[in-house]
Amino acid sequence: MEGLQQKLAGLSLARRSGAAPPTYLLAAALQPGAGAALLAVSCSDFSVRLHRRDTLRPAGEFRGHGGPLCGLTWGHASPDLLYSGCADGKVRAWDVRRPGAAPPAQTFSSGGVGAAAHSYCSLDLNCSDALLAAGAERPDDDGDSLLVFWDARRPGAAPLGAFSESHADDVTELRFHPRDRDRLASGGADGLVNVFDLSRGDEDEALLATCRCGAAAGALCWSGPAHQQLLGLSRDEGLHLWDLDRLQGDRPLALFSAADARGPAGVDYLVGGAWLEGAGRLLVVGGTAGGDLRLMECDGGGLRPLRGLLRGGHDATVRCFLWDEAADALVTGGEDARLLLWKPGGAELGGGAELRGRAELGGGAEPRGAGAEPLKSRSALKSRTHRKPSFQKEKKKKT
Repeated sequence: MEGLQQKLAGLSLARRSGAAPPTYLLAAALQPGAGAALLAVSCSDFSVRLHRRDTLRPAGEFRGHGGPLCGLTWGHASPDLLYSGCADGKVRAWDVRRPGAAPPAQTFSSGGVGAAAHSYCSLDLNCSDALLAAGAERPDDDGDSLLVFWDARRPGAAPLGAFSESHADDVTELRFHPRDRDRLASGGADGLVNVFDLSRGDEDEALLATCRCGAAAGALCWSGPAHQQLLGLSRDEGLHLWDLDRLQGDRPLALFSAADARGPAGVDYLVGGAWLEGAGRLLVVGGTAGGDLRLMECDGGGLRPLRGLLRGGHDATVRCFLWDEAADALVTGGEDARLLLWKPGGAELGGGAELRGRAELGGGAEPRGAGAEPLKSRSALKSRTHRKPSFQKEKKKKT
């Protein structure tokens, strides 16, 4: 853990984005690839904004969505394509070499699968750029909660198909494995996190495991040296870490589980997690209503606060973050419409002679570091491999 703590120790506020119309910053994504210069942010005014990675200066904007945005992801092999999902029933791909251009470079919709259109609330693209997936809200008529798939190489084509039985409510989060193109995790408002192997074919065969997080699922993050672990946050601020290497055994999948991680961690809410390849550690970010941030580490031993980023940064709830591995830098965005860049030894440029934002150790009344007592598992829930949630209709056994 010392390596991660040292990596975070020098973080201080280096840049902040310029003045922008008041809007919540909902999600942030960093353009992949060597020499990538952009990061993208989705906003509550239905726009997608581009910023320069190193300066946060505006680099363009895309408009055209007809509802709230629900996901943001870059192409891996084609990093000039940026995908965004929307509650208006469409997924759009934007060519960032033409910022502001209309219409989008590609559009995907769900016509022909169930209802004519669905309201999407999650989105992701697999690591080979071949498969695009979107999770839908449950229709008001008590219809199926769909997970819809497209061949991303065929823009405008009908969906390849959909899963309809693994979630009983909105599919709130999707996360493809960073290395295995067929491995997908989905989270739902039904409190379930499902793990699929899409190479197995139909939905029943593809479902490897169902984990319970106790409330509507929030952010998901693959972690571990081989990305064999899965971090799941719930919208009532629970935190769960599952080990999918245990699928073949009888041990519970849960390495660590906290029904409510706020109090002991000194935060009001959890933002998300990120696996730091260089440090080999799982970073979890939480915050306070006033905009202070807490950086924590999570593993099977618990959740350990490492340090805080306090004063002069955000002054409202932080909604998103990303870790820039190449620069050892943290980018955060929130309900104050601010995008901030935290770098080792950073000194904020512009606005005044003095550094208004600085990073300080600790959280709550006293600093807590490497020797702090970790937050232990407080949940009695056990997550085991099983074919279907108990409230779902059982399928006939194959002979």
